[in-house]
Amino acid sequence: MTPKVSFVGAGPGAGDLITVRGARLLSNSDVVIFAGSLVDRALVEQYATHAAIHDSAGMTLGEVITVMMDAIAAGKKIVRLHTGDPAIYGAIQEQMEALDRLGVAYEVVPGVTSAFAAAAALKQELTLPEVSQTVIFTRCEGRTPVPEREKLAAIARIGATMVIYLSVGMIETVVEELLAGAYDLSTPAAVVCRASWEDELVLEGTLADIAAAVRAAGIDRQALIIVGDVLAARRQGLKARSLLYDDGFSHGFRDSTG
Repeated sequence: MTPKVSFVGAGPGAGDLITVRGARLLSNSDVVIFAGSLVDRALVEQYATHAAIHDSAGMTLGEVITVMMDAIAAGKKIVRLHTGDPAIYGAIQEQMEALDRLGVAYEVVPGVTSAFAAAAALKQELTLPEVSQTVIFTRCEGRTPVPEREKLAAIARIGATMVIYLSVGMIETVVEELLAGAYDLSTPAAVVCRASWEDELVLEGTLADIAAAVRAAGIDRQALIIVGDVLAARRQGLKARSLLYDDGFSHGFRDSTG
């Protein structure tokens, strides 16, 4: 079999939230390159018991590719382990582009992104009938630029549920930008730090007080900001219920009893 690189989503943090496929690939790997700034080394060592392990936190793209190519030349099985799902702020495209140029085969194995671990921590559905049917994954502009049409204030005009990555260190700016959109000071907001980890921390409030709560808790990284009216549902009740299980609603698998 021709050696290939397996890009694997490690999940949000908890060792048992990696997919079965991802765990199997790790268990069979000879070489693992993992994002040590975000992925728990204990998770790697739990599954990759016989692999050479490289922490990419201090590595450049060129160094990562060199480790991959050395392993390919030696006929070894390689896992490139990213936090959450590699398709969300995973920086895998540049790695895949390099492998394409070098003629190296690869696969991508999805994982559980932290947005869904955060929703689970909040015990909250992110889409609710007559409240929000859209979820926006985004980030505030920092050292990494954001296209002008995707500035936070611009997309905040939609008023949908927003999951904001990589921005908790700029929480005051985030709030200011959101208030320039469709939200107001009473809009529910939550911050989930290290979702699914043993030291997970959940803060709930509104746009009026969430920034102060974040600063008081000393959170400046590894946290998601979730904003939107769906967050009020557990406190205020549902505006409407899904028709999926309504006894007066017919669909391809069930006839109406109403």
